[in-house]
Amino acid sequence: MGMEKRRETEGGGELARIPEECVVLVLSHTSPRDSCRSALVSSAFLSAANSDALWERFLPSDYADILSRAVHPVEYSSKKQLYIRLCDSILLDDGKVSFRLEKSTGGKCYMVSAESMTIIWGYESRYWRWVPHPESRFAKVAELLSVCWLHIRGSMNCRLLSRRTRYVVCIVFKLAPGSHGLGDPPQKASVKLGSYASESFIRLQPDDEDDDDDESEEEDEEEKPAVEGEEAKRRLREDGWMEMELADFYTEEGDDGNVEVNLRETEGLNWKRGLIVQGLEFRPRI
Repeated sequence: MGMEKRRETEGGGELARIPEECVVLVLSHTSPRDSCRSALVSSAFLSAANSDALWERFLPSDYADILSRAVHPVEYSSKKQLYIRLCDSILLDDGKVSFRLEKSTGGKCYMVSAESMTIIWGYESRYWRWVPHPESRFAKVAELLSVCWLHIRGSMNCRLLSRRTRYVVCIVFKLAPGSHGLGDPPQKASVKLGSYASESFIRLQPDDEDDDDDESEEEDEEEKPAVEGEEAKRRLREDGWMEMELADFYTEEGDDGNVEVNLRETEGLNWKRGLIVQGLEFRPRI
C-alpha cells in the first residue's frame, strides 16, 4: 500500500491515465473555486484546471458580446486569465453600465448607472444635479437637492443575466452631509418581471435627525408601514458605498423580458435631500 501510494504521488498513478477531456468534463460540473482547488490533486487535474476548454465552460456564453461592448479592450492570454479579469468590474456601453463575474460561481453581475435610470425631475436643476464623484465607477452620479416626490426607476433585460438564477437588486448610494427626509415615511421598493411582482418598504436613512419629536412619532407609529429586516438589507460595501436591497427575482431561460425596478415615496410628500445615487446593481444571491 505504501509503494502504491508513493507511485501515485510521484507519477500521478491511475489519475494520470485519465484523458484530460474527461477531467475537464468532471470539473465543469463543479464551480470555478472547486476547480482551482482540484489542481492540487495531481498533474492531470492541474493541467485540466488550467485548460481553456474548462474555463470556456465557466465563462458566460455571451462573453464575446460582452467584450465587444467594453469601453477599453480587455487583454488576456488564456480563458482562465479572462475569467479572473472579468471578476473585476469593466465598463460597457459608453461607460453607462458596469459588468463583473461573481468569482465563486461565474454568475453575471451588472450595475446600471444613474444616467441609465429614470429619475423623476432628474434633469430639473432645482431638484437634482449630475456631478462626478471620485469614488464612483461612472462619470456622473445623481445628487438629490430637494424633492417631495421621489421616484427612481431602472430595468434590466433578463437575456443579459445568468439563467435559472435567483437575483437580488440593490440601489448603490451615499448620503450627503445634511441629508434629510429619507427615513420616515419609508420608501416603497417594487420589482416586476412578467407575471411576478413584489413590494416592500425600506428606509435609505436609518435615523432622520429632523423627524418630529418623540411624542409625535408615538402617535404616528401605528400608521407607518412595517420595515422588516431593514438592517440586513442595508450594508457598507467594500468600495465605500452603501447599498440597500430592494427586491429579488428568479430568471428562467433568458426570455423573461425586462425586470422593472421602482423606488418611490410619493404619498408623504415630505421634503427630501442628500441622496447620492451611483446606480442599481443586479447580482446573483449567494
